[in-house]
Parts: sequence; structure tokens; C-alpha cells
Amino acid sequence: MGPTTSLFGEVLARGEVAAAVGDDAWLTAMLQVEAALAEVQAFTGLLDQEAADAIGAACARPEAFGVAAIGTAAAESGNPVVPLVAALRSAVPEAWSDAVHRGATSQDILDTAGMLVASRALRPLLADLAACAEQAARLAREHRDTPMIGRTLLQQAVPTTFGLKAAGWLGGLDAARRRLEQVQRERLAVQFGGAAGTLAPFGAAGTGVVEGLATVLGLTEPVLPWHTERTRIADLAGALGSAAGAAAKVARDITLLAQNEVHEVSDAAPGGSSTMAHKRNPIAAVCALGCAASAPGLVANLLAAMAHEHERAAGAWHAEWRPMRELLVTTGSAVSWLRAALERLLVHPDVMRDNLARSGLTGDLGATGPLVDRALDAFGTTR
Repeated sequence: MGPTTSLFGEVLARGEVAAAVGDDAWLTAMLQVEAALAEVQAFTGLLDQEAADAIGAACARPEAFGVAAIGTAAAESGNPVVPLVAALRSAVPEAWSDAVHRGATSQDILDTAGMLVASRALRPLLADLAACAEQAARLAREHRDTPMIGRTLLQQAVPTTFGLKAAGWLGGLDAARRRLEQVQRERLAVQFGGAAGTLAPFGAAGTGVVEGLATVLGLTEPVLPWHTERTRIADLAGALGSAAGAAAKVARDITLLAQNEVHEVSDAAPGGSSTMAHKRNPIAAVCALGCAASAPGLVANLLAAMAHEHERAAGAWHAEWRPMRELLVTTGSAVSWLRAALERLLVHPDVMRDNLARSGLTGDLGATGPLVDRALDAFGTTR
């Protein structure tokens, strides 16, 4: 079973991220790491090419490996790599079975697969974040001079513009996107060190194996194995948490502006109620908030698991698996829902002007226009 059940799947796992981190995706990624390991060793003369070809051919058929059976057997060893390697050795000709997984430890395979899974999951998430930023930029341009009442501590304050509010959304979304891109580019690295991180089976050729794996898999080459140095996981968690928070800020504003008593925006495809036919709920923003609310706790779980003992952790490594997968899903879902909310957002400038007039609060709009222009130049897009 994936991170969510089907009953809540469309609400809690909207978009493409959930499929990118499902069991099949993890199995495929682990097999790709095993195939890459054999390929690199053959290229460097550490393994016979026929062996590498046989291993690669077996790894290219993930459907031949039973996810459920591997998951059940994982309980005996504490991770799914051990039964996967056993199944892979059975899938290649006996002459080459000893070449499978040569020089690796289970954490090498699973951590590197996790980096592949995360990198692939970030692609649709980043696409949705970019789309959200584009929508915020559009709103900022279109409503650069649309006056409305500003609100501080949830009370009416002084006049502002809806364009400036949207520009603020743009700034947060763009910052979150840039940070996630940086993590994807710089911090998602190959893990390879062998039993205790010494690369002992390969001697001086070990660093070449790591370099080759990074090249074949399209991941960063680390300076050292990072079996128990988990700042890469923390960086990814923090960037995902920031993205969820940036999405939540926009969604919160939308829900407040969509209240009946305010009605300055509305959802073009509102959600209904099981008991109140008159309800027109801004459901996309509501669901974005619901998904984003899970992120801080999951980030905290991953930060709390950073204290790995010596050269291999007893439990802290295992503690990362569920929250990392769920954090990717819940952040991806929040951003996907926000994209829907922004794409179908109806803005009511006449209501904004009426609410401003009724407030009795006056004052000029200050530098709102130039600030919007500045934001569009700095963050904004039509990239």
C-alpha cells in the first residue's frame, strides 16, 4: 500500500508525486542502482561485461520481482534490499550470481534509490510550483492597481492593492521553488561506501566507482559516503517543508478572502456541502491547507532521526522511510491543489472597492505599483 489509501487518495495525494514515490517506483529505482553498479564495475574492469549485461537484463524487468513478497521478506532483515538481492541473484545465470550487489551494502542501494525517487518526485512538484508562481505573477500584473483594504492581525488596516498581495504570494512560491531546485541539483547524491563506508572491496578504484554511479544515475557525486551523515535528508525535508508552507500561506489568504462576509475572491469550481445546499466552499484552497498541515510534523520526524550511530544506525535510518515518502506526497498534493485554486480563482475587484469604501479608511496606495513591478522583475516569470 502506498502513502495514502484510495478512499482519501484524490484529496490527500493529488497530482503525480504519489505515483512517483509508490512501491513500484522504489523497486524500479533499487534495480536501476544494482544495474548501474554492475555497469560501472564492468566499465572500470572490476567485473566481466557478460556479468554486467546479465544483471542489467534482469534489472530491466521490475515486473518479474514481487513487491509484496519482497516487502514481507524485508521484515527478516530489516530492509527490502536483502530479499531483492536474493531474488536478483536467482534471476541471473548462476555463473554471474556472485557478481550481483558486489561491494555494496544494503544502505548503499536503498539510499541511492531514495535519491532517485526523490529527484523524480520533485519534477512534477517543481512544475506545479512554477505554475503556481506563474498564476501569482499573472494576478499581480492584472491587479497591479486594484485597490483593496489591507488587513493586519485579521483587522482592517490601510489600503493596499490585490496586485501587491499576489506579488507577495509570488515571492514565497518562487523562493520555495528555487530552494527545491538547488536541493535537487546539489544535494541528491549517490550513496556508496560498502560495509562501513571504506570502499574496501575496491581499494583505490573505489572513488572511480562512486563517480561512475553518479554519472550513470544522474545524481551528485558526494565527497564521502554519508551513511550516518544525514544533512542531505534534512536539506530535502526542510525545502519540502518550506514549499508546503509557501503554498499554505497563499491558500490561507484565499480561504479568508472567499468568506461570504468578504467575498473578494471565489473558486470557479466550488465544493458543496452534504447538508447545506447554499455552500460554495473554496475547496481547492481548503485541500491545499489540509495537505500542507501535515508537512511540519513530517519534517520534524526527519530532523529527529538525524542522530545515526557510528558507521550504521540502529533504527534511525529505518525511521526516515515513511516520513520522507509521506512528506513528498503531502507537499506535492498541497502544491497541486494550490495550482488548481489559483488557476480557477475568480477575483472580484468591485467587491474589493466596496469593502474598502465601507471601511471608511483612507490613504494613498504608497509604492504598491512600483513594488509589484519590482517583484515581477525579480521573481516573475513568464519565464
